[in-house]
Amino acid sequence: MASRLEINFVRLLSRCESIASEKRGEAEWRLEKYVGALEEMLVALRKSPSKPTSEVLTEYTRKVDFLKGLLEAEKLSSPTEKALANQLLAPGRTPTIANERMPATKTVHMQTKARCTGEMRDELLGTVVREYKGLLLDERQSAAELDAVLQHHHNLQEKLAEDMLHLARNLKNNTLAAQNIIRQDNQTLSQSMRQADLNFEKLKTESERLEQHTKKSVNWLLWLMLILVSFTFISMILFIRIFPRLR
Repeated sequence: MASRLEINFVRLLSRCESIASEKRGEAEWRLEKYVGALEEMLVALRKSPSKPTSEVLTEYTRKVDFLKGLLEAEKLSSPTEKALANQLLAPGRTPTIANERMPATKTVHMQTKARCTGEMRDELLGTVVREYKGLLLDERQSAAELDAVLQHHHNLQEKLAEDMLHLARNLKNNTLAAQNIIRQDNQTLSQSMRQADLNFEKLKTESERLEQHTKKSVNWLLWLMLILVSFTFISMILFIRIFPRLR
């Protein structure tokens, strides 16, 4: 059963996801304050004796980091920088509340990507249109200069596409590297478990041998004591018979 702290954390997290999915103005301050409170509650939740499982804590951390990254990306001035920063964000994998069909952070991520792409496209088109109008008003500009400006913006678009492709390739490589590390860790763990089982079997065998050896030693000692007592008794009888008591 979830603790009171976890219930409050989930409620605040759901509220933050709801605010993040809405269109916010520059004067909106609640989300940043709420995310700060989420970080403090997450630290307290990790230290709580009734804390959830490690998988749930990892998912909570993933969602809080996503909201923090979202706020940091929104503070960037360039739409291109916003788009690249948004590509690096990792939304949550599971719904926060039961009635969600898709994780809210994933929905926010898709909305943010679409908004950043639109802003980037508007900026590029607006720049092209403004420069194109300036070229039309200025009769001294030649067609070659216009082609150079258009080519410049075309190069910018190609560079942006290459950057996004490079980013996707890096993400793929990082994912493959993480999978390899996890696979190697699993192999190491399996080898350690097999070695532990082997050591246990060896220890069991040596314990049985030691027990048998101890039993043999006890048996020999018992027989030796019996022989010694018998010899002493017989010697006393012989001594009494050979040297009778002096009268």
